[in-house]
Amino acid sequence: MADSWLGQLLMGSGVGPTIIYLALSIATGMFLGKFKVRGISLGITWVLFVGLALSACGVSLNSEMLHVVKELGLILFVTAVGMQVGPNFFSSFKKGGLALNLLALANVALGVGMVCLISALSGERMLDMTGVYTGAVTNTPALSAGQQTVDDLGLSASVSLASGYAVAYPMAVVGLILTCIILKPHKAPETTHTDSYKPPTPVVRQRGIRLIPVFVLIAIGILLGSVPVPVGLAAPIKLGLAGGPLVAALVGSWLAVRKGWLTLEYTASEGVSMLREVGITLFLAAVGLGAGADFVATIRGGAWLWIFYGLAITVVPPMITGLFGRLVLKVDHPTLMGFIAGSHTDPPALAFANTEAPDGRPNMGYATVYPLTMFLRILTAQLLILLSL
Repeated sequence: MADSWLGQLLMGSGVGPTIIYLALSIATGMFLGKFKVRGISLGITWVLFVGLALSACGVSLNSEMLHVVKELGLILFVTAVGMQVGPNFFSSFKKGGLALNLLALANVALGVGMVCLISALSGERMLDMTGVYTGAVTNTPALSAGQQTVDDLGLSASVSLASGYAVAYPMAVVGLILTCIILKPHKAPETTHTDSYKPPTPVVRQRGIRLIPVFVLIAIGILLGSVPVPVGLAAPIKLGLAGGPLVAALVGSWLAVRKGWLTLEYTASEGVSMLREVGITLFLAAVGLGAGADFVATIRGGAWLWIFYGLAITVVPPMITGLFGRLVLKVDHPTLMGFIAGSHTDPPALAFANTEAPDGRPNMGYATVYPLTMFLRILTAQLLILLSL
């Protein structure tokens, strides 16, 4: 009897089974993310792979429910990120941030160029390579923006994008860390005084996060993300469900702190961090649970080459911009590591950088370029799809 009701529950596709498998993917993935190999960990990316494994083993859930969970998770994630980095983002331009953001712009442009070049030389569909691109630059909001674009256009490439993302992501994490190691100067730099980056101290004792600002920003962001911007292609581009809340949170938190409506302690609080982590894990779990079967079929169909394509997209642009930053702009290596992690919005690479240089300079480089990079990745994923039509 127990086997019967339990089997019906686990093999169902309603609310209960969906929540069970989401929770299982997140809990198992976060547990696996605690383990490191030679100081490298995939972190919460394991949530995606546990979801893929469950889906590949036959777990089939309601696609519409997974879609809602995925988008809600992403919205919570980008809103929390925007609130955390927004108050200090604009002021960073006065402290050398302009040069780093221009370098990040060049890094994104090189990545897009690599996608177009690989697609032209290999004959791979641009739609598929867009998925590889989002994984190679470890950017989940870009994946969501791409999926939203193909859905709006009535195309059937949403799962293909997720497969490309999942194939390219693991080696992207390793590739970025190797890039940081390769760019490390052989000669120890002279000791100079450098101001350490000190993020706002989070509030430890709170009666609970004040949710009103969060959901006001989300509502404004979704409205903003729905505005179509004609670009002369098959369809207009939009900030979408990822870009809209991100921009709203960036600008809104910056303005709110300046006006005294919010404090830095609030935007950097543990509550906002919790929203960020809950959001990204829900997103990754939902993507994995919805794409596992197609992911396996994609690999068997010869898509293992995507791993190498993704690695090239991951490594070549930051190697070029990193060398320019070190040799021409004279950016110190800890800040450069943070820049590389931020220009690929990659937390594992930032964690590695902080173990190499715990003085906070990697955090400064990361936070300086992260918002602009996130915005550009969301737009370029859409542009690549539209250019493929």
